[in-house]
Amino acid sequence: MLDINLLRKDLDAVVAKLERRKSPQPFLDVAAFTALETERKQIQVRTEELQAKRNSLSKQIGQLKAKGQDVAPVMAEVAGLGDELKAAAERLEQVQAALNATLMGLPNLPQDEVPVGRDETGNVEQRRWSPAGPGTDAAPLPFTPRDHVDLGVPLGLDFDTAAKLSGSRFAFLRGPVARLHRALAQFMLDVQTQQHGYTECYTPYIVNQEVLEGTGQLPKFKDDMFWVSRGGDETAPAQYLISTSEISLTNSVREQILDAAQLPIKLTAHSPCFRSEAGSAGRDTRGMIRQHQFDKVEMVQITTPEQSDAALQEMVGHAERILQLLQLPYRVVLLCTGDMGFGAARTYDLEVWLPAQNTYREISSCSNCEAFQARRMQARFRNAAGKPELVHTLNGSGLAVGRTLVAVLENHQQPDGSIAIPEALRPYLGGQAVLRA
Repeated sequence: MLDINLLRKDLDAVVAKLERRKSPQPFLDVAAFTALETERKQIQVRTEELQAKRNSLSKQIGQLKAKGQDVAPVMAEVAGLGDELKAAAERLEQVQAALNATLMGLPNLPQDEVPVGRDETGNVEQRRWSPAGPGTDAAPLPFTPRDHVDLGVPLGLDFDTAAKLSGSRFAFLRGPVARLHRALAQFMLDVQTQQHGYTECYTPYIVNQEVLEGTGQLPKFKDDMFWVSRGGDETAPAQYLISTSEISLTNSVREQILDAAQLPIKLTAHSPCFRSEAGSAGRDTRGMIRQHQFDKVEMVQITTPEQSDAALQEMVGHAERILQLLQLPYRVVLLCTGDMGFGAARTYDLEVWLPAQNTYREISSCSNCEAFQARRMQARFRNAAGKPELVHTLNGSGLAVGRTLVAVLENHQQPDGSIAIPEALRPYLGGQAVLRA
């Protein structure tokens, strides 16, 4: 959530930064916001006047009583002021709620260095890597590559059974491909914890509404979430399946004041992720690229404002390391203003090469949210002056397990359909060097 004082002090500057996000519709109704702010000020000024008058009249009542004079008219006037103050307080609460709802619908402001663009065509490539070395493109396979579906089905990738169980965009894994999926997740966790200093966590998969508000999934993206109920109890508060463990990891510091010495906090977790993908009908319907349920190893950092830019670069490197160890060609792109996520101030995507598609596809997204989430969560630390200050929050995929499985299948396929296992992954498969049906 943005700091409302930014809007109060320099509304034009905030609107200009929001417009850099290139949304078809304005994010902020300036006239409506200005009207609410004007009314808020008027109510607060009137409230102060009424309170001052009531205090004056209360003193007058004491003086009249001391003189034995009639206080009934003055007491009636005080009662009337009380009624007006109550009405003002109720209206102020309504105005404040409307202002808060406006703020909850506003995305984060992009950092000045973020390129301006309407969609992914405005993203700026930063670098490439392949097993041949930094700056190199993926070497073409010496045969016509198969896609991950054709490769995966003989290895146990089963979409038909999943469709019978749950409908489209689910996968049922068995045998070799299930082992590969598990091995990838364990490998990623070990790299992030043992090499990069993250603390492994296991989090709930179901969270409360205010938790999703804290990281920005609600209220804007409610239709992209899966909702759950407790045995049909309509009186129970709304709960949701997590779309990423970023939600639970980041909210682990909500409503806390941390010691500066605790920062940065580095957390990681492997979890399933559930997304209804309401706005993606017809996209990536083949295979495992876009699923309603998928697994991900997530990275989260909680830092001071001074640390967050460096932490973002570090996290990108942590995600890159996984791809390098798996010998998967990739590129890093800086997202433009129109392609960034709702809560991000700056985002880098890692895109892995998929030979069968002859293109790069997103496999990790690393974002600095600055104080946007922290303000919603009221997550703070004590700064050098001993005063509470909002932390900065960062998140990134380290990596999406299903998409990594896709990349391993396609990049390490052999002419007979078997899969050469990258050396770094072999210990997680009992030393197995080749995956065969």
